[in-house]
Amino acid sequence: MAVIEIGKKACAVNPLKMSQPIGGALAFMGIRDSMPLFHGSQGCTSFGLVLFVRHFKEAIPLQTTAMSEVATVLGGYENVEQAIVNISTKQRARLIGICSTGVTETKGDDVDSYIQLVRQQHPELDDVRLVYVSTPDFKDAFQDGWEKTVAKIIEKLVDKPAEDVVRDPKKLVVLPGSQYTPGDLDELRDIIEGFGFEPLFLPDLSASLDGHIPDDFTPTSLGGISLEEIAELGNASHAIALGSHMELAAETLKKKAGVPYKLFERMIGLLPTDAFIAHLMEISGRDVPIKFKRQRSQLVDAMLDGHFHTGGKKIAIGLEPDFLNDLSNFLVNMGCHITVAISTNSSKILEKVETEKVLIGDLEDLERLAPGCDLLITHAHGRQASERLNIPLFRMGLPIFDRLGAGHITAVGYRGARDLIFDIANVFIANMHVARPDTWYPHEAGDAPHAHAAHPTSH
Repeated sequence: MAVIEIGKKACAVNPLKMSQPIGGALAFMGIRDSMPLFHGSQGCTSFGLVLFVRHFKEAIPLQTTAMSEVATVLGGYENVEQAIVNISTKQRARLIGICSTGVTETKGDDVDSYIQLVRQQHPELDDVRLVYVSTPDFKDAFQDGWEKTVAKIIEKLVDKPAEDVVRDPKKLVVLPGSQYTPGDLDELRDIIEGFGFEPLFLPDLSASLDGHIPDDFTPTSLGGISLEEIAELGNASHAIALGSHMELAAETLKKKAGVPYKLFERMIGLLPTDAFIAHLMEISGRDVPIKFKRQRSQLVDAMLDGHFHTGGKKIAIGLEPDFLNDLSNFLVNMGCHITVAISTNSSKILEKVETEKVLIGDLEDLERLAPGCDLLITHAHGRQASERLNIPLFRMGLPIFDRLGAGHITAVGYRGARDLIFDIANVFIANMHVARPDTWYPHEAGDAPHAHAAHPTSH
């Protein structure tokens, strides 16, 4: 069991975490015809917009209430009202997802009351759904904003089924965590459909940010689960929550609609995928399709091939809590040692990381502790630390803005784990002869350990 240590620095020098509003906005983007709206200054929204555009390389729907200094002090009702009216009439959004920011949370704007006033004064907008989520960016992180937003969507938009409802045995609700890419969701959909289910993902980024080109331009989200499908989620026979932070959403769905759920804290690797497949077998009553048996065999062979290159390697990793737990335990099963573990926010799930200590810190902490490691794993902001330490960087998480295909990275399922092993092992193979600044590579008998420490060379 890992010990969780909270960093004591006065400020983040090189931030690892993304803010709560970013996580909330991304969750809203997995719903068709939606528009995320930041209640805050233009700078808050500009930062999020640039981050998403650089990561996904797509047009991103994101708007702001454009709070000025005066509006922040006096209250932001007029800004909220004007934003809702403009987005509804000009951009034809069917859902406006409002995420608070640090500026408006510090002031204490009562956005729920604002929404009631907008409803009273603009009855023509009755068909537009409004969902407000409190996501102050001065606390918690990306994963937490996603968690709160999905739970609030279920609370506000899912209809309570009738007492005599006949549940659809083929309908399966999937509540994916913030760490899963559109590529991951496509892989999960393929697996679930193989057992005869019709999966409904909430949110569904695979249909909105998967890189497709629409027939016509739309200012709102390009795809995703529809409002009608969300309303009927209570008729499903089962639900699956992926990631510990999705238990809140699953509990909300169970409380409102009585849908039973199964929580999977991990989805990367052989044993987690076996557990997922076993659950699908149990609730479907079907045997495992042949193609998945073959994919499992391929993964086992990849583990055998890859462990010669991953065994004994020291890893420094910086990710959100659930992603850190999942990926690090997968690497430990491949023979790696998690020497440095940095996360964004304290969570009970971090105690399950197979390392001595998890530090709640930033990328400066990762760089400070990483010398002597063989690989860094974090998002693209870790590239400078990688260059300074002369340790290769394996990019995971969000944002990844200096490589193409970030939205299609797939780590779940047998195929995802297989390809992840190959990708990581190939990094070790490509860098196996690169000297580290803190490593002694003797050239001749009698060389002192300090002789080459400051001058890394390749052999």
